[in-house]
Amino acid sequence: MALRNLSISLGRGVSMSWLAALLAPLLVPIGPAMAQPIKLQQSLAQPALAQQPAAPAPLLRPQVVEPLPGSLDGVLVVNDNNPELITTAGILLSTFDGRGRGVPDAHLNVPLGGRFDLFSHHVFAGKPETLDSTLWLAVVAQPRGDKPVTLRLMAGATALSQSLDPAQPGAPFLPLPTLMPQGMTPVYAGPGSRVATELLARQRSPVLGEQWMLKPGELSTLLVLPIPVRGLDPLLNGRNLQLRLQSDGPLSLATLAAFGPNDQPPPPQAWAQLLDGPLSPREHKASIKGAPGAIIYSRVSGVQKGSVWTARITDPGKPFLSANRAPLSWPIAALERGTLGTAQVQTAELQAYYPGTAWAAHGNYGVEYDLSLPLRNTGASPLALQLALESPLKGDQPAAGLRFLAAPGRAVMFRGSVEVSGLDGSSGRPAGRQGFHLVLRNGQQGPALGTVTLAPGAERTLRLRLIYPADAIPPQVLSLLPVKQSPPQEPAAAP
Repeated sequence: MALRNLSISLGRGVSMSWLAALLAPLLVPIGPAMAQPIKLQQSLAQPALAQQPAAPAPLLRPQVVEPLPGSLDGVLVVNDNNPELITTAGILLSTFDGRGRGVPDAHLNVPLGGRFDLFSHHVFAGKPETLDSTLWLAVVAQPRGDKPVTLRLMAGATALSQSLDPAQPGAPFLPLPTLMPQGMTPVYAGPGSRVATELLARQRSPVLGEQWMLKPGELSTLLVLPIPVRGLDPLLNGRNLQLRLQSDGPLSLATLAAFGPNDQPPPPQAWAQLLDGPLSPREHKASIKGAPGAIIYSRVSGVQKGSVWTARITDPGKPFLSANRAPLSWPIAALERGTLGTAQVQTAELQAYYPGTAWAAHGNYGVEYDLSLPLRNTGASPLALQLALESPLKGDQPAAGLRFLAAPGRAVMFRGSVEVSGLDGSSGRPAGRQGFHLVLRNGQQGPALGTVTLAPGAERTLRLRLIYPADAIPPQVLSLLPVKQSPPQEPAAAP
């Protein structure tokens, strides 16, 4: 990826990979030409630069990588991530019918109803004339038709990157260990990590409502949330918001951005006026689908089809997965140019999107993965396996295994939580649900989430759930590994 960790002091003695983490929903991967080292021209009057040692070659772990079984459901997701850095008030995303409105092309005209989700991720860096200002985000909705609609929040969470207000949940990018168990005090780092962790734990942020009655012909404001920068160092903040919603009738929904008087929320009528105005400017024009060369994924601003990927991972044609086949891995959030040799693209398709923005939901941010592994020891000896989430080097061509780095890179590729059940418990019996927070860097073999021990013929079903967090860079893999497997030793050729 073209993103790099930028270590910026937050002014309180904490040094964090702040900006790159905020911008984690991917933009541009490094193509072959961009991956070449930069040649520095030297002046003959200056001493020659010291020869830098060559970067160590990636290591290949020989194994099978299979496409992940299952598929996405058909739940619509309003995916609001472009622009990420908001500079101008306006419409961020609208599913309203544009006919009769001031700027018809600012609306996607997609009816919503029944089960649907909202994913919203934005950053604000202050206004040039008043750097300590606040940007306000609103979610508005209106019935499609002449009947009232009841809209219920099934689950939802939101968090700022930095918060000085105890009433507004915050989640700074703390430097956490690779693996931490979740306990009574939740573990997270960054707003995407916190939101995914809370949703995975079936929680709801207290700043969110539970139910709204939408009157026909009237615009209802569901939420008004601040992104403040006053008192922050640097003057940069972000907010992640995810809602799982259920309505009893068709409706339109929009997300809007505005500035209020004296750092206060805009008056209610301002949102209706914004809905008749233009879009907030888009950023990062996407590459044309299928075009050769390096790809610019851009960011999503549209309505995607798919909220949950459900899978039961078994051997072909059988009701179980032979544990004796390990090491074995399956991609998580596989995408164009990042299928890890499986040719599987898990990216949710977009039912509608704005021109120039991402043409698919690259990265599946906010998508839940609910995976079951019905294991059976088909051998004649006891078997011990480990379950791991890992971050191999991105690639698209088959490589007879997965490529890792002997020392993981600096770039953080995954910050988020997983929930696992069925691993060996301390009492010798299978454990129930356990939560873990992971911080995985580029090319990092994942730490074991736990062990499963199977006697010959024994069976055990493992279940893993995760919500792909906004602060991640895909793809990752779910791996089933023999406990005594040695580290990879064979240098890996570039795919």
